[in-house]
This record gives sequence, C-alpha cells and structure tokens, in this order.
Amino acid sequence: MEQMFTYVVPALGVLGLIVMAVKSAWVTKQDAGDANMQELAGHIARGAMAFLRAEWKVLFYFVVIAGIILGWSGTLVENSSWIIAISFVIGAVLSAFAGYLGMNIATKANVRTTEAAKTSLAKALKVSFTGGSVMGIGVAGLAVLGMGSLFILFYNMFVVSTGGTVNGDAMATALEVLAGFSLGAESIALFARVGGGIYTKAADVGADLVGKVEAGIPEDDVRNPATIADNVGDNVGDVAGMGADLFGSYVATILASMVLGREIVSVDNFGGIAPVLLPLVIAGLGLMFSIIGTLFVKINKETDSVQAALNKGNWISILLTVGASYFVIQYMLPDGDLVLSRGGSISFTKMGVFGAVVIGLIVGALMSIITEYYTSMGKRPVNSIIKQSSTGHATNIIGGLSVGMESTVLPILVLAGGIYGSFLAAGLYGVAIAAAGMMATTAMQLAIDAFGPIADNAGGIAEMSGLPKEVRERTDILDAVGNTTAAAGKGFAIASAALTALALFAAYVGLAGISSIDIYKADVLSGLFVGAMIPFIFSSLAIAAVGRAAMDMVNEVRRQFREIPGIMEYKAKPEYEKCVEISTQASIREMVAPGAIALISPIIVGFAFGPEVLGGLLAGITVSGVLMGIFQNNAGGAWDNAKKSFEKGVEIDGKMEYKGSEAHKASVTGDTVGDPFKDTSGPSMNILIKLTSIVALVIAPHISEVPHGSVADAEKVEVKKEITYEDGKKIEKVEKIVIKK
Repeated sequence: MEQMFTYVVPALGVLGLIVMAVKSAWVTKQDAGDANMQELAGHIARGAMAFLRAEWKVLFYFVVIAGIILGWSGTLVENSSWIIAISFVIGAVLSAFAGYLGMNIATKANVRTTEAAKTSLAKALKVSFTGGSVMGIGVAGLAVLGMGSLFILFYNMFVVSTGGTVNGDAMATALEVLAGFSLGAESIALFARVGGGIYTKAADVGADLVGKVEAGIPEDDVRNPATIADNVGDNVGDVAGMGADLFGSYVATILASMVLGREIVSVDNFGGIAPVLLPLVIAGLGLMFSIIGTLFVKINKETDSVQAALNKGNWISILLTVGASYFVIQYMLPDGDLVLSRGGSISFTKMGVFGAVVIGLIVGALMSIITEYYTSMGKRPVNSIIKQSSTGHATNIIGGLSVGMESTVLPILVLAGGIYGSFLAAGLYGVAIAAAGMMATTAMQLAIDAFGPIADNAGGIAEMSGLPKEVRERTDILDAVGNTTAAAGKGFAIASAALTALALFAAYVGLAGISSIDIYKADVLSGLFVGAMIPFIFSSLAIAAVGRAAMDMVNEVRRQFREIPGIMEYKAKPEYEKCVEISTQASIREMVAPGAIALISPIIVGFAFGPEVLGGLLAGITVSGVLMGIFQNNAGGAWDNAKKSFEKGVEIDGKMEYKGSEAHKASVTGDTVGDPFKDTSGPSMNILIKLTSIVALVIAPHISEVPHGSVADAEKVEVKKEITYEDGKKIEKVEKIVIKK
C-alpha cells in the first residue's frame, strides 16, 4: 500500500487535467456574441498564435542546443546522466504547453465574457473566472503529473534498480536528472515572460501615447491601429507568459524541497523517501483543494464585491490545504526526531514540518494582502498618487516611485520572519517545505491572476464593438479587480521565489562540496556585488526593449493616422496586422539578451572562480532581485489603478476630476512608465532568481570541491533503520556521507 502511494501524485495530476478539460468545454459552449465581436476576437486569437509560433521557432533551437550540451555534460560526472537532456526537453515542452493552454482558453473566454456582460456582472465573472481556472488547473495539473511521473521513473531507474540508498549518491543522481526538468521549465518561462512582457507593453504604450494622449480617443477604440496588438499582448504576456512562469515556479519549489529531503534520514513506511515525496503530495492535494475553492467564486447581485468572492475561494483552498497537510504529514513522516545533516545535524519533528507548511501559507497570504493594499483603488497609496497627479506629470512619477519603494518594507519583514520561523521549525528543509506550502494552491492563485487579462480583453472587445455603456462598466469592474489580483499574484510569486532560492541555494552548497559562503573573502564579496548588479542590468535591458519597441509602434500608429484617410471617421479600417508584426518581431529580438544573462552568468562565474564565489553571486541576485521585483510590481500596479480611478471620477482638493482632465493625463504618463515595471521586468525577477539557482544546481557536480563518490574530507555516519513488515522485523543499515566543515 505504502509503495503504491507514490502513484497517487501523478494520478492527482491526471484528475486535475480532466477537470480542466470539463471547464474548458463549458467555456467554449458559451455564446460568443455577434459576427463583429467574433471577428475582433479572431484578430486577437490569430495575433496571439502568430506570436507563439514565432517564439517557439526561436526556442526550439535553444532547447535542442541546450539539450545536447546538457546530455554531453551529464556523462562527465558520476552524479548525473545523459538522461538529464531528456528531462530538460520534457520540462521545456510542458512549460511551453502550459502557456499555450492559457492562451487558447483566454482567446475564447474574452469574447464570451463580453457577451455575458450584456446580461449581468455575475455571469461575466463566471465566464472570465472559469476561463482563468482552466489555465490555473491546467498548469498545476501538468506540473504535478510531470514531476510525479518523472520522479517515479528516475527513482526506480537510478535507486531501486541499482540497490542504492535514499540518502546516498543514487538518489542524488535521480534528483540531479530531475533538476533538468526544472531547468527546462524555468528557461522557457524566462523567455516567455520577458518576450511576452515586451510584446504587451510595446503595444500598450504605443496605443496609449498616440491614441489616448495625442488623438484623444478611448483606450480600446477600434480606430486605434495598435488596439488589436494591445489586446493580443494581454494574452501573450499576462496569460501565456504568466502560465509558463508559474509552471516553472511550481516545479522549482517542489524540486528544492525534494533535494533537501534526500538529506533527511527517515525511518518511515515508504522506504525512507517520505521527506522527498512529501512536497509532491502537498502539491497534489493543493491542486484538488484549489479546484474546490473555484466553486465558491461567485456573486449574485450587481452590487456584490468581486474581490470578496475571489478572496473567499482563495481562503477556502488555503484552509483546506492546511488541514489536509496536517494529516498527510502525520501519516507519512515517522514519530521521533528527523535529522538533517546540513548545518550541524539539525533535528526536528513532523510537527515542525507541519509548522513550516503553515508558515509558508501565512507568508503567501500576507504578501497578497500587503500587495493588495499598495495597489488597490481607494487605499492610501493609490490615493496619494491620484492627489499628486493634480500638480502634473512629474509629481505623479515621484508619487509612484515613492509608493513602490515604501511597499518593499512590510513584504521583506514578513519574508524574513517566514524564513527564520520555518528554519526554526524544521531547518533548511522547513524553509523549502514552507515554499512548497505557499505554492500548493498555485492553481487557485493562477486562476485569480488569469481572469484579469480575460476581463481586460472583454472590455476591449466591448469598446471596439460599440456595445452599450453598462457592458463596458461591468468589464471595467472585473478589470480593475484583475489589476489588483495580478499585482498580488506577482507579490506571491516573488515571495515564493525567495524561499525557493534559499532552498535551492542550500541544495547547491551540498552538491558543490562547500560548507559555507565566506564574505570575508575578497572574491566571494566581489561575486556578491556582481550578483546584486544583475537584476539591475536585466531590468534595464527589458525596460529599454519596451521603449524601443514602443517607439516603433508610436511611429507606425502615427503613420496610419496620417496616410490612411477616413480612420478617424470610421470610414477606413486600420492595418492592425502591421502593429501586431512590430510587437512580435521586437519581442523575439529583444528577449535574447536578458535571457542570456540569466543562463550564462552563473556558468561563467562557477567555472571561472569556483563554487564559493558562485554562491556569493546567487546571494546577491536573490536579495537584489526580490527587492527589485516587489518595487517594480507594486509601483506599476499602483500607477495603473491610479489612472483607472479617473474613469469613475476622483475628488482632488474638493474638485471632481475625470478622464480627459490634466490630472488624468498625468496619471496616463505614470501608467505608461509603470507598464514595463509591472508587466515586463518586475515579474521576470522571480524567474531570474530561481533560474540562476537551478543553473548553479545543475553545474554543481562539475565544479564540486569534494568529488561525489569520494570520502576525502568526509565522514560516514551509520544510521540504523527499523522497518516493520508483516512477516517480522528487518534491520537496514544506511551509510550517509556528511562533509566536514
């Protein structure tokens, strides 16, 4: 029975994909509106798929070349295998497929949400959120199925078939090969997130600057040549990019916990693999409870709060996961002390592990609450930006930057407390399992995230179709909530990235054969400073790419207004495909340099200067990247909702200000500056942090100071395990190598 328990994890993944298929079929059956609405939705869908095809063509060559190099390098060290290349390719393919799933359903759900908004806000929420839940459940289902299946395969291939031990080199090899899956997922996620972010913001900025500011037409006016590219961008950046992003985050978090779980000597009924298997089981349960949580996201009246409905579903999924985790941990982990050899053989109990899971979920919830406060309409931070818009563009920018910087304080304190608390509960394994607990409800988090871009597209289609005012008002309510939930989701992702990076860092230290990172050493301190610089140059390249692409877009929109007579009078159709082509080409071209920095910098530093300097680099990237991510995400989200507040009207110094006022124009400038912050460079920080750590983990056996398989500078600890079988008792002896300080 216990041995069969490992197959529960991929089974839960399959169940999740079945639920996803059912929800997807329901969305597809909904009314797609009149012929004009369907034509506009068709433009968006074709543009989105054109981008994906162009991106996949480039990434195909990257995956093939990187796979060949990984396969060759896997034959050079004892604790790896050429099979890591296959693992890498599977991770890359599933990550790309996760993005496609989101893109496919979003381009169907957007026009159906518009049609539903003709009836009621409740129906519009149901269609848009169901579309988002298809993506969330699909991404989590693929991750659970992929990780669970590959772990069973590699465990049997490298450990069971060779007679290896759970705590020995055989399991280290299995997890090293499994790390290839995470590397593939995160690599595609980085390019998808950066490329999609450049695409969407180039179109958005171009459409805003010429359409809203210069021509004075609404944001999604059918006369604006960039409006289709803008709506396509919502899908390629906020849906496909985000899907690949959270797929990679989910996988990396589970992997980090599994790698540290290998270092725990556990006398359990699962052959000693309970600490390794536990993160997978928690992920599978989180998927199931996220599905249950989606059932509670609904409203009945026009005046009901959409945000409250989303929060209700989210909290239900979190609380159910907490309760189930307690019983699973009690069942899987043994009574008595568990010993993690790292850091002086720290011992803890299974209640400590449960405490770490709870801490992770609390940290995730607090990060979302804090982010919601700093980016929501009607709250002090956004109101302060609105007020400063009344005195011009410059003070709006100053206000947004101030809010972004201030918003780093509470999240960092919460994160620091979470790291310390989870470490006290269960050592470094506790930090990793806290991240796994935080990411357990990824399906729900992603469903909440993904419904926002669907609602945004729905509003665009309503505007372009000339539908009644109340339709756009309903989609705007959903869109405004979507902006806040998107910001909260990014805060959640950056927090999980910090915890995961620390766990991956700890795993890297063990594989690299070093006991600590000594910043008193000049080369290590140099690595720390260089690492802290990388998020800045990464952000610079991403933001500059948006600026260059936006300039091309602005020039193209101006050209069409100038050279195509009758656009402003609705007598001629703009050349939408030209703008789509500009964004596609720019995003594919510009995504290469930031991606190369993330992949190549740890390889160069590791092989040139050794594992300890690389450790310094990783520490610098993690701390700097977390701060940059929080700052940019929250500043951009606050600017966006400050601009949207003017659509309903805001009171500044006793005077009501609306769209078209000078204060509103200043808020549009702030939103334009914040766009690449919150949708390009900011959300890429969490991928940068994890990807560099995973690259370091993969190359660790190649730069290790203590060769695996050698007992040089190491001692063997003999541990006796007593396992009870039906026909009596059997004593097994396990030898665990612990590197001396």
